[in-house]
Amino acid sequence: MHPSDTIAALSTAPGVGAIAMVRVSGSKAYPVVERLAPSLPLEPLARHAYFVPVIDLDGQIDEAVITFFPGPNSYTGEDLVEVSIHGSTYIQQRVLQAMLEAGARTALPGEFTQRAFLNKKLDLSQAEAVADLIASQSAAQHRLAMQQLRGGFGARIEELRQQLIDFAALIELELDFGEEDVQFAQRVELLALLDRLVDLSTELIDSFRYGNAIKQGIPIAILGAPNSGKSTLLNALLQEDRAIVSDIPGTTRDTVEEMMTVGGVLFRFIDTAGLRRTTDTIEQLGIDRSYKKAAEASLVLLLADASKMSEGALQTEASLLQKRIGDGPRVLPVFNKSDLAGSRMSEGVISISARTGEGLEALKEAFLAHVRSMLSGSGDIVVTNARHVDALTKARAALLDAKQAIDMGISGELLA
Repeated sequence: MHPSDTIAALSTAPGVGAIAMVRVSGSKAYPVVERLAPSLPLEPLARHAYFVPVIDLDGQIDEAVITFFPGPNSYTGEDLVEVSIHGSTYIQQRVLQAMLEAGARTALPGEFTQRAFLNKKLDLSQAEAVADLIASQSAAQHRLAMQQLRGGFGARIEELRQQLIDFAALIELELDFGEEDVQFAQRVELLALLDRLVDLSTELIDSFRYGNAIKQGIPIAILGAPNSGKSTLLNALLQEDRAIVSDIPGTTRDTVEEMMTVGGVLFRFIDTAGLRRTTDTIEQLGIDRSYKKAAEASLVLLLADASKMSEGALQTEASLLQKRIGDGPRVLPVFNKSDLAGSRMSEGVISISARTGEGLEALKEAFLAHVRSMLSGSGDIVVTNARHVDALTKARAALLDAKQAIDMGISGELLA
């Protein structure tokens, strides 16, 4: 596949709809579309919509709205034409086939964005953000993808990278004047720059915990003894019956995961097997998996029956669970069945009734407060891509090596 080929693809989701859009990009984009729509002007106005019939050898296919975006002022940086037609799958296929017969080829997955990257319309982090933006399911995911798409991440990295390149050039210049023993690159200034870069790298690497959680959905594990109301709480949060609720202890034997949006943030709720001592091998496997899911979560709700446990006992259970799963997740003790035992609101413990809905809004606010606490350590740019974290980690290691080299007074040729 040659990068100068003219490519065509359906840009809207496959299937039937009111409108579908086919895009064509490349040096012959407009001539290809002209073959389908001979009533188009020979020299079209840029970004002007033309309402014209589209035809093939069998006759008229449809009436279309066609817009021409001449390069480099287009998404791909090449001549690009957008053809809006009615959303019949039959019409879509006929139009695409006619474009292929007119000299275009089918675009590879992501090829329009690839061309935008190759033509320097987007940097790599922006190109990757396009997929994140398309996949966004919540306001928080959308906000992070838009932030990446606007290029703040790439621009900040490029600015600091350029400063490093300038210093490297000055150090290499010193090599040409080795006998004079001169220093063009001030080591104090270079150290200050390296410190800023290390701090930024660390800040961005740390932000991945928040960014990845937002991208995948904040994982919240619901743990507790059998019949503490874990499945009832999950159903109450989702406002539908997704988990089996029963008075028989040990009903939930495997984890049940469901997604929902709270306050514009996507959460992934994990209902787990009840925690108790058991001789049932299958139930024990479910309990072991509950602890594993808790260790992988961002927030763990430790649910207790308010009519059967004291606040002190619940706090003790929460401390023991925190030690077992480590410092990564945060354990939030929650009293359930407040409709039977009365509301108990105290610092660090939330009282709810999953059956009546009492206290659920306060619980949701606790979810959002947890997200805000995750964000508090992040700057204005948040990393959501594992590849970026890997690159930043390697870069930070190299920067620390350079700092150590300067501190040791290493010679210019080795530092360069």
